[in-house]
Amino acid sequence: MNGRERINTATSKGEPDRVPVMCQLALGHYFLHTEFDAVDIWHDSEIYAKALVQLADRYSFDGVLVNLLGRFPDWRNLVDHVEESDRERWVYWRSGGLSKVPPDDNVHYFIDSQTERQLPDFRTVEAERLWYIDPHNLGGITYPYRWAFQTDAADPGDFFPDYVLSPLRATRRLTGDRLAVHGEVFSAFSQFMEFFGFENGMMALVEDPSKAHSILARLTEGAIELGVLQTSCDIDALLISDAFSGAGFISSVMYEEFVLPYNRRLVEGVKEKKNLPVYVHTCGSIGDRLEAMERSGVDGIDTFDPPPLGNVDIADAVRRLGKRVFIKGNLDPVNTLLFGSQDDVAAAARERIRIAGPGGAYILSTACSVAPHVPPENISILAEIAAEYGNYPICTI
Repeated sequence: MNGRERINTATSKGEPDRVPVMCQLALGHYFLHTEFDAVDIWHDSEIYAKALVQLADRYSFDGVLVNLLGRFPDWRNLVDHVEESDRERWVYWRSGGLSKVPPDDNVHYFIDSQTERQLPDFRTVEAERLWYIDPHNLGGITYPYRWAFQTDAADPGDFFPDYVLSPLRATRRLTGDRLAVHGEVFSAFSQFMEFFGFENGMMALVEDPSKAHSILARLTEGAIELGVLQTSCDIDALLISDAFSGAGFISSVMYEEFVLPYNRRLVEGVKEKKNLPVYVHTCGSIGDRLEAMERSGVDGIDTFDPPPLGNVDIADAVRRLGKRVFIKGNLDPVNTLLFGSQDDVAAAARERIRIAGPGGAYILSTACSVAPHVPPENISILAEIAAEYGNYPICTI
């Protein structure tokens, strides 16, 4: 099997020839460990896709996650100048505002040198004027929402410019049929929190839950449209980025009210148009809500952060979920990948294969994103362990 076939068999809850390997890398890792400039990776869809594929090949991954939407193709002509300091660069835009480009972290847009953005007032936001919130929009998050540096608000009836699909198209072109390509949309709850800010967002859920539900419903429909658009790019699966719905942010009761129904609707809405695997990524402590996550209708669950980052014991998760959904993750990206030795990584990978690998439906991966400064050799060893110990039927380790 090639990587695409291997991942697709696992996401279909089957047994491939061996356990597949596919990690999500932090953007800062691409900045540090590819030949491409950080400014270009963040702002240029073609270069971003090349960076994804370069590291997927370097680490012998079986698939790649495309987790940035496409950028305005003529972005370079919008730049006034670039300034450099000891720690970062600043891109100054002709229309005003500037973007801070660290060497090892996400780029952030600033209205001026001190102000990142103005949070919208929940009381005055109108749900019908919302559709989708991309937290990585080049010009920051605005209300009403505008793409890049456009002066006119995006029309919910014709919201997504065609170029948002350009990284998916480029990645598929670069990989051909040899690697799985996964798209990504943000859940309504993640969009909500990114839009209002975490403190204001949490207060809004308590103070006016009815309005919060109206906004979440609206953002879900926008996410469905984006997910369906991405399926036209020959993706193999769609990831719902739902990072803020773990126990570190909300209780299981609030999860049932403000997350579960909208994730369920998102899964159903995409699958009505294209029946492909849809899975969800949630960081931190999710041990108390695995079954609720499954009830959203997803085909798989991603991260399974182990202690101390989260609270998931992988053996317990396998017992509870069986092979009804595929499992991706559980390797500690900080204490094992970042600070551990190659022997530590190898031992942890073997243990995950031993526990979660039998019966298929498992993808060996870090729980959350690979940190920017993780030594590349610690990542490369994952595919080596999978090739040695992950062949089906899983051998005794």
